[in-house]
Amino acid sequence: FLYLSGRMVCLWASKRVGRPVKWVSDRTEAFLTDAHGRDHRSEAELALDADNKILGLRVKTIANLGAYMSLFSSSVPTYLYATLLSGQYDIPAIHANVKTVYTNTTPVDAYRGAGRPEATYLLERIMETAAREVGLSPAEFRRKNFIRSFPHQTPVIMCYDAGDYDATLDAALKAADYDGFAARKAEAASRGKLRGIGLSCYIEACGIAPSAAVGSLGAGVGLWESAEVRVNPVGSIEVLTGSHSHGQGHETTFAQLISERFGLDTNSVSIVHGDTDKVQFGMGTYGSRSGAVGMSAIVKALDKVEAKAKKIAAHLMEASEGDIQIEGGELKVAGTDKKLTFTEVALAAYTAHNLPEGMEPGLKEGAFYDPTNFTFPAGTYVCEVEVDPETGKTEVVNSSRLTTSAT
Repeated sequence: FLYLSGRMVCLWASKRVGRPVKWVSDRTEAFLTDAHGRDHRSEAELALDADNKILGLRVKTIANLGAYMSLFSSSVPTYLYATLLSGQYDIPAIHANVKTVYTNTTPVDAYRGAGRPEATYLLERIMETAAREVGLSPAEFRRKNFIRSFPHQTPVIMCYDAGDYDATLDAALKAADYDGFAARKAEAASRGKLRGIGLSCYIEACGIAPSAAVGSLGAGVGLWESAEVRVNPVGSIEVLTGSHSHGQGHETTFAQLISERFGLDTNSVSIVHGDTDKVQFGMGTYGSRSGAVGMSAIVKALDKVEAKAKKIAAHLMEASEGDIQIEGGELKVAGTDKKLTFTEVALAAYTAHNLPEGMEPGLKEGAFYDPTNFTFPAGTYVCEVEVDPETGKTEVVNSSRLTTSAT
């Protein structure tokens, strides 16, 4: 309540004084009022065959929503949690039962991964437990159950397009000198210390977007993204994106995309986001989608701009459209010294004195992008710790992380 009240008071005060007003909470207020991340109580069962291959996974989870329903709180422990319970493993059958409850605690909402860390935590804990119970090393038990044939349809809606989980496991184990752990553990014991090593193989669902997928889960909107690329008569470019930046540096990254495509200075590119007077529609930034979905929409619009610019350049230089190359801010005819600057082509598009027959003036294109699937980056963490049994002090003495991005 304080969190919402503070923002409403800020809005009122800003309108009242005609100046920006900022509300800053202290740490106690933040702990009491900011959205919390997750609070699960779970039971998990793993079934194995005689060769220690997984046959099935059953999960029962009670998820605390806090005292009130927030925007994404009900989807985090359900759609964003249960759908990742297959992890990197070939699990033929998965049953997940999630019950959400209201309590007297602070409301939860999407925070740092939202559902996927919870799935990884549960799955990796039971994989570690199972490995020890069947007498296999945690690394080899995981390896035995990795998915190796792609695309792979999991029992929990997700269809993984690609992956190489052995590669990241091998690289992480090598970086952490996993094979040398026994010697380091013995050396620590000689000093009266305890040593432990653990690993986690995770998978993520990023590029949140496929409208058909989220629609099947009950979402009331499509999660595509939009973009519009406006080339001005002087050759500068304005990009309108439905994605939104709140500290990630989109203004730089998106501008670099256009700069590299046309060989232009990034200073000639402006990125517009969050302006509803200009941007027609957009679905915003969350679920690691700004690059995979937002930038893909920009690329689709750039493809259209480039195609039209090449047609104009080919017409003006009396060349074949297929011979036009864009390099260093110029459109050139391959194998000749004929060329036009990008600015000259942009100006020609708007003066419209000599355009290909039937072509509309201007150089402005828009696009929507709705991917057919999520992306599934995956990786392996290894962490080694030393514990002083007298004081309980724990020190991370070695850690490594290897990640691959599958799209």
